Formats: sequence, structure tokens, C-alpha cells
Amino acid sequence: MNILAIFAHPDDETMLSGGTLALLAKLGAAVHYVSATRGEGGEPGEPPLCIQSELGEIRAQELACAVRTLGGISLEFMGYIDPQVGEEGVLFPFLADPMVLRAQIQESIHRHQIGIVITHGSNGEYGHPAHRLVHDSVYQTVSEMGENAPLLYTTQAAFPQHPKPRLMNKDDPAHLILDITPVFDQKVRAALCHRTQHALFIRRPSRETGRQMTVPEVIVRIESLHRAWPAVEGRLEDELVKCLNRFTVQD
Repeated sequence: MNILAIFAHPDDETMLSGGTLALLAKLGAAVHYVSATRGEGGEPGEPPLCIQSELGEIRAQELACAVRTLGGISLEFMGYIDPQVGEEGVLFPFLADPMVLRAQIQESIHRHQIGIVITHGSNGEYGHPAHRLVHDSVYQTVSEMGENAPLLYTTQAAFPQHPKPRLMNKDDPAHLILDITPVFDQKVRAALCHRTQHALFIRRPSRETGRQMTVPEVIVRIESLHRAWPAVEGRLEDELVKCLNRFTVQD
């Protein structure tokens, strides 16, 4: 089973679906990772671990660490530049020619003989425009591939007891809800690889709980997936479902 995990920035892969991807690797899947950007527009840490101009290279190294930890077998960057966060936290998509972006996605699918693609949800999780751009580009690419199209699954799918409602893609109902406890330690270690992002990971949870949280404390044990292509009709039965069946939990 060849899987392509394609996300907008380093750390998206771990925080959105790291447990699922680690489980798949442990079960023998070849998981290939693609990041649209190097995350050069993000935060360099608190206190800063580098200057802003060095952040892209540092985050690329962090992602390589996380991919190894999750059991991935390859990592590629698409070469897009992550815009810096604007005033009052305004987020932006990266600039891309839509046709070129879709061609890059299709090329990766063909080169790695991908059977399953995992990417962002349709709402961009918390509405991040770069996440939505990647989702829309992947969806259009896969849906136009006809009978040769891989299965397309998206992360942070919606269900009533979602552990991180802010990340939940409300328009993507969950088809798989997974207990990733068997690989929880791997997911934590992958998150710890993303050192420049630790302050970001814990900032909101610390504010909400009224105490300083740690990175391991904010990592969740439940992840969810929505099958975006082909559309689900009736009972869901495919290669991914059969592979992960023993880890599913009831909604």
C-alpha cells in the first residue's frame, strides 16, 4: 500500500494525522510525505531558535525528523513560499499557479504509484487558507484522474466528541475514528521534532486551562478521517478501512 501524505506546512502532518500515518507505516504501508512550503512564514519559537530568514531551513529539518519518527520513507518539498502571518494573526495562502500545483500533485501520485492520498480537510481545519488551497488542489487533481484515481481521505473529520473542535472540518463527516494509542509515543516524539512550533502548540491550551501545558499534554489519542473521493455510498469498505479496522472506535 503506497500512501501520499500532502500538507501545506511542516507540523501539519503530525498535529493533524500523525497517529494515523504512524499506524499505517507500522502496518507495512509505504508513506510518502509532501509539504507545499517549508513554513518560513511561521514562528521561530519562544525564545527564538533562529532568525526569520533561517526558519524555512530549520523547519525543513524538523519535518525530516518527524517523518523519520512516524516511519515515513520519503519527503519532498514543492518549493512554495509560506507568507508571513499578517497583523492580528491574519493568515494567507502561498502563491501558486493552479495548473502547475495540480501537475505537481499528479506527478507525485504517479511517481510513487500512490493508492491512497491523505490531506487537509475542506474547511482548512481552523480555516487556514493555505490548508484549503492544498485540499482543493488535491481534490480536483484526484477527481479528474478517472478510474486511475487513488482514494482520497482528509484529516480532522467531524464527529460529536471530537477532541479538538477548533481543528474539526465541520463539512467533512468522519468515516473513520481511530484510537492511535499504540503509536501515541511516536506521535509525541514527532511533535517534539517541531521545536520551533512548541510555543504555538501549547499557547491556546495553556490559556484555556489556566496553566502552562507541555507538548505531550496537548497531543490527542483520537484521530478521524473523511473519504472525499470517491464519494461514500452505503457501507464504507476499501483498502484503508480494512487496514485500520482494528483501531476504529465507535462515534
